[in-house]
Amino acid sequence: MKKNINLDRFDIKILNELQKNGSISNQNLADSIGLSASPCSRRVKQLEDSGVIESRVTVLDRKKLGLDITVIIQIGMDRHTNERFTAFEAKISQYEEVIECYLITGQAADYMLKVVVPDMQAYQHFLLNRITQIAGVSSVHSSFVMRRVIDSHALPLAYL
Repeated sequence: MKKNINLDRFDIKILNELQKNGSISNQNLADSIGLSASPCSRRVKQLEDSGVIESRVTVLDRKKLGLDITVIIQIGMDRHTNERFTAFEAKISQYEEVIECYLITGQAADYMLKVVVPDMQAYQHFLLNRITQIAGVSSVHSSFVMRRVIDSHALPLAYL
């Protein structure tokens, strides 16, 4: 797939800085990349308008909020039809515990979820009262994260 936008070195610097700190002020951003504030602001606006910058979020500390358990769940579906997948994806999108969901290949599973809950009791409730109740779910394999080694949302911009 080909890129549909041309980025110069200043755009890439802006993206790198914003990936590190999405709440950086425009003046500090401009200073850090070597532009004045006005052109920097215009570039950020263009990156937002083009969709390169999808959104800016605040990353919360899971542990400090008591969300101590992260689970990687592999889910197998009974039928591989568009209707079955569409229904599953619509249902799973309703659960705030699911922070990532991927349709995958190369595994026995069809979907891989990343789920965050406070404790095992909450996970058991989520599993038994939500996941296994979705039409078409035929298998569920849970892996519990022991430690987050790398947990980043930053994209590798060196390829641009």
